[in-house]
This record gives sequence, C-alpha cells and structure tokens, in this order.
Amino acid sequence: MNSSTQRLEHWEADAGDTGVAHLDIPPHAQRDRTFEVWADCAVRAVPGHDAPWHEMRLLLNGAQQWVRRVPTHPEGPDSLDYRVRCKVPLGEPLRITVTTEVHGARRLSLRVVADEE
Repeated sequence: MNSSTQRLEHWEADAGDTGVAHLDIPPHAQRDRTFEVWADCAVRAVPGHDAPWHEMRLLLNGAQQWVRRVPTHPEGPDSLDYRVRCKVPLGEPLRITVTTEVHGARRLSLRVVADEE
C-alpha cells in the first residue's frame, strides 16, 4: 500500500461528564505516524459558589504536555480546549490521558480526539 492509498486513522473517546478520558492507540507495525490530538472540556458554574474554576491536563504516554486552570464564567457554559501534534514512531503505542478538576462548577462534557495527518 502506498502513502496515497493508506487510510488515515481516527480515534475518539467521549468521557461524558466524568473527570478522566483515556485514548489508547496501538502501535503500527509498518510506519511512523503523526497525530493531531484535540481535547475539550465543557463546564458550568454552580450558582452561589465563590470563585469557581476549572482545569484540564493532557498527558501523552504519561508525560504531562499541558495544564491550565482558569476561572469559570458565572453565566452560561465555559470550556477549555487544547490541540497538539504528536509524532508516534513505528512500533510504538500512544496513550492519551486527559484529566479535569473543577471547583464551584460541574462538568458537562470531556472528549479527546486523535486524527492522523
């Protein structure tokens, strides 16, 4: 199969309103791959809580790539998202873990997607 006919991979995990999403991509035996990884977390402030915040952390193969904590807007839903490009060598897996924390807010959704480029 040449590069013009190979099917690009798409992986996705929807964790709903839970605090952790995992995506395990198995190794490929014939080629290196590059993925664009995207994570998104949506939250809503709980009325009456002082200084609500939400945080999202992204790990690739156990190594922290990104973390951010921001104040949660008191009106309407709020979110955090992050995109990163990740090279995966031949024969190696990719384990993506996204964790969230909230204070004075509740999670609405958490999702992670990896699309091969």
